[in-house]
Amino acid sequence: MHVYGAVVIGAGQAGLSASFHLTRLGIDHVVLDANDRPGGAWQHRWDSLSMHDVHGVADLPDAPAPGDSRERANVVVPAWFGRYEDHNRLPVVRPVRVDRVTDDDGLLVVHAGERSWTGRTLVNATGTWTQPFVPYYPGAETFLGEQLHTSDYPGPDHFRGKRVVVVGGGASAVQLLGELAPRTDVVWVTRRAPVWRDDFDENVGRHAIGLVQERVREGLPPASVVSVTGLALRPQEQEAARLGVYERRREMFARIEPDGVRWADGSFERADVILWATGFRPAVGHLAPLHLRSERGGIALLQSGADVQTATTAVRDPRVQLVGYGPSASTIGGNRAGRAAALAVRRYLAAHEGANVAADNPRESAAAG
Repeated sequence: MHVYGAVVIGAGQAGLSASFHLTRLGIDHVVLDANDRPGGAWQHRWDSLSMHDVHGVADLPDAPAPGDSRERANVVVPAWFGRYEDHNRLPVVRPVRVDRVTDDDGLLVVHAGERSWTGRTLVNATGTWTQPFVPYYPGAETFLGEQLHTSDYPGPDHFRGKRVVVVGGGASAVQLLGELAPRTDVVWVTRRAPVWRDDFDENVGRHAIGLVQERVREGLPPASVVSVTGLALRPQEQEAARLGVYERRREMFARIEPDGVRWADGSFERADVILWATGFRPAVGHLAPLHLRSERGGIALLQSGADVQTATTAVRDPRVQLVGYGPSASTIGGNRAGRAAALAVRRYLAAHEGANVAADNPRESAAAG
């Protein structure tokens, strides 16, 4: 049985960053990815999403991100990821759908059907895309039209001539409304009034990430930061604004009926489609056997530096690093967390395998940067 220094689960932005730094540090590892090809969640985005439309893709270590273009994001980013894997000879194995991770006398065993991989540490980089969240409302099962989540969005042309209720108060809802409103009849529904901003203040962004980290530190599940950072309309959403779709936002309905949605006051909106832009939850179910969750429902993480996005080490098990979780759930956060996780892995191995792994020193830390 081969025992790796680290097993990485997931080959999206955070997983590739972690693998790059583990490679730089000389740590024997393998990267298990559930997809058939490179690209992480990006390969599953809708065809109408161009590189011009995305909210930003951070550089990978030693590899600048693709620039602004009208090319499809679900083609450009996966191709970039694939080149990165090849150029850096990252040890990615796919497709591997991990079922669970267990403890076997101090070693971590990653199970995928009949296959398994064993490591002294684990870097979990599974993101959220595979865990779309759709809240339940009474009558949902009676609806005769389509119910789709953002993860299933097939592009705006699919909705021509249909009346669409878009549910959600985040950036994805605003973006989808921007595509749909010029083409078809839409109604926007949110639980809370959106917070709008004119431009993005970097200090606000840092504050928002800090609030997420505070929740994670306390063992609470990560939450959206949109209520702090606010929403802004980009040029491609101005036509929808001119049509008044954002101003006509309604509070959340009370129930779903076969041909639409109804509010507590009895008012009704007919709908052919309910499009749930209601976000995602962390894909961490496979970690359940390790009992990492706190009594408050989240996985508490230790912060290793001044940057809150370096919080990767599970409080309940220092062998486990989570990247792209909580404060690092963004492309730039995933990069920073990948480096932090690799350094944390080295520290753990140095402490427990002292003769085989060098302790931290400035030169090695620089090599991982």
